[in-house]
Amino acid sequence: MLCLMLAALPAAARAASNAEILRGFNLTVFGAEYAPFGIQSRYIRKFAGPVRFNIVNLAGRDRTAQVAQFIRSLNSSIQGIRTETTRNAATANFNVYVVDREDYVKIAREKVYRRPTAAVPGKCLVRSVFSRTGIIRSDAVVVSDGGEALFRRCMIEEILQGLGPLNEHPTLKESMFNDRTRHTRFTRFDRIILNMLYDRRIHNGASIEAVQEILPAVLADTKRRIR
Repeated sequence: MLCLMLAALPAAARAASNAEILRGFNLTVFGAEYAPFGIQSRYIRKFAGPVRFNIVNLAGRDRTAQVAQFIRSLNSSIQGIRTETTRNAATANFNVYVVDREDYVKIAREKVYRRPTAAVPGKCLVRSVFSRTGIIRSDAVVVSDGGEALFRRCMIEEILQGLGPLNEHPTLKESMFNDRTRHTRFTRFDRIILNMLYDRRIHNGASIEAVQEILPAVLADTKRRIR
């Protein structure tokens, strides 16, 4: 979830070490920034099948094409995932609501939390419903009218987090999963994490202890694909 305003683009990031990437994987993929009822679910959560996005533009400026373009790009940037867009809300399992700032809290309460008095933190958000068999549904609310940098940051971060890396950490300088960074692009660091998560050897429901032995091999194979 994005909580800080963006001021300027960051300088080019250095290449992260293997140890930093493995640490980043463990910090973002296990646990959640906002855990349901305060209970952390420390196991792998990802979509087990196709991710069908329903883009609902409620903003004054129609951002549908921009969101759809990013969603399509995930098929080539994340191996092991298949994304598509649909206008049929009944078949969608990932809803993206694009809103103006004045409607952010209202739409989050109505469409995401479905409680009229729910607390709505941050400047944009995503919420996922999941079990040990995987993510059942994700719902993101992205603010459109806060400037291009904020829109891109919100859109990319919330969509990526809704695919599984639901946690954040302030030490991850190369990642969007850290509200203190100013990245507005899908960074290489985060691409590696998402590709590792969707590797066929990483299974839904697996604990942090269960995947540690295989993670170095998964990382090595992922880095060979991502330059």
